[in-house]
Amino acid sequence: MAMWKLEATTCACAALVLAGCAVGPDFHKPGAPDAKAYDAGALPAQTASAPVTGGDAQRFEGGADIPGDWWTLFQSPALDALIERALKNNPDLAAARAALTVAQENTLAQRGAYFPSVDADFSSSRQKQPGSLAPVPNNNAFLYSLFTPQLSVSYVPDVFGLNRRTVESLQAQAQAARFQLIAAHVALAANVVNAAVGEAALREQVKATEALVDIETQSVEILRYQFDKGYASRLDLAAQESQLAQTQAGLPPLRKQLEQQRHLIAALAGEFPAQARDADFDLASLKLPQDLPLSLPSQLVEQRPDVRQAQANWHAASAQVGVAIASRLPQITLSANAGSTALQIADVFKAGTGFWSVGLDLAAPIFQGGKLLHAEHAAKAQLVQAAAQYRSTVLTAFQNVADTLTALDEDAKALQAAAAAADAAKTTLDVAQRQTQAGYANELSLLNAQQAWQQARIALIQAQANRYADTAAMYLALGGGWWHDADLSGSQHED
Repeated sequence: MAMWKLEATTCACAALVLAGCAVGPDFHKPGAPDAKAYDAGALPAQTASAPVTGGDAQRFEGGADIPGDWWTLFQSPALDALIERALKNNPDLAAARAALTVAQENTLAQRGAYFPSVDADFSSSRQKQPGSLAPVPNNNAFLYSLFTPQLSVSYVPDVFGLNRRTVESLQAQAQAARFQLIAAHVALAANVVNAAVGEAALREQVKATEALVDIETQSVEILRYQFDKGYASRLDLAAQESQLAQTQAGLPPLRKQLEQQRHLIAALAGEFPAQARDADFDLASLKLPQDLPLSLPSQLVEQRPDVRQAQANWHAASAQVGVAIASRLPQITLSANAGSTALQIADVFKAGTGFWSVGLDLAAPIFQGGKLLHAEHAAKAQLVQAAAQYRSTVLTAFQNVADTLTALDEDAKALQAAAAAADAAKTTLDVAQRQTQAGYANELSLLNAQQAWQQARIALIQAQANRYADTAAMYLALGGGWWHDADLSGSQHED
């Protein structure tokens, strides 16, 4: 008996020593990509400028930090209030927070396997044994009661790191959920900015198109009068009527887009379309940020939440390889039971009623039909998949920044050209007005000049909106400054 206890103790100690090992690959954080710039082309010191709303030149500050509340740089109290309401009430953001809590609690639950499990049990029964059977209580009664309180302790040493790799995988999944929440937070702010800018641009386009319809309607009336008097041809009248019909046909889609944009703003803010608050935005009320921080390429992988999420998924897949390998190896279970059995409940803790047992169980899979082997192969393939997905996410991140830098530069030039075209159209209109007043030009020429100016205004509005949208896209592409938000970057998410 003593020899058996010595062997059991030796095995248990050996199991605890082996618990320091964990099979499977150890995950190593990937380094920053070897990229010195976002684009092969040279980045201008600043963008082109134009003397209109949203036409300020923007300068790039290499290595500068991204503010956490970057949308306040547009200097619009209405926009700030809308984003604050969206961050508070958006249901997708609330779902992402709940998903993070689920992942964290699952990790904490799995950590419980590090400790012994202790269970208490109490049973009572009334029994009657036939006289032909034994055993019976030592008082030879065939009808008796049994009262049994019992305490059971079991412990599974993590010999090959099965539990540690499982916890490691769950921790990585919790980190992935955390960065998914951060990505939803940053994207929501950018989407609200884009929705507000889109609403303002569409509303101004609707007004300009309505004015254009009025102008073209007057032109049709004048041409119809001239046609009746023989001063204009049927071809001229038909061409003007066709132009009016085309402009009128473009008005309903613009109004539809405007209403849909308002519905989108309400949904982003966590409200029903019928409950949407009146907060008409105006491009003239938005200030275009002139100094744009441009993170170093080596910093981008640390700042982009989608890259950090892909890295966490890669880490989880790496740990799952260890889980699959450990599942094919022996598992040791240490157990102990102690309790008491008595015929009277008052006697359960008296001397002579106690019992105890200790045990060691060693279990190893012998034949599983290839299930565990192929599960390991699948885990290794998933690791390769996660690594490839991480690289794809990094490439997409750099592509987003490069595309945004190109858009900032080219759309600034487009706004400059649109502003020049609008200025030229306005000059033409002024000349046409003076000539009409002096009797050198007819009213139709004036209406044509007004038509050209309204069309130039519509193009200018679209170009202005692009500048604001490009700026929001820039902050989003660089990570959105989430690391300045204590609720998003706090240590409670790391644990």
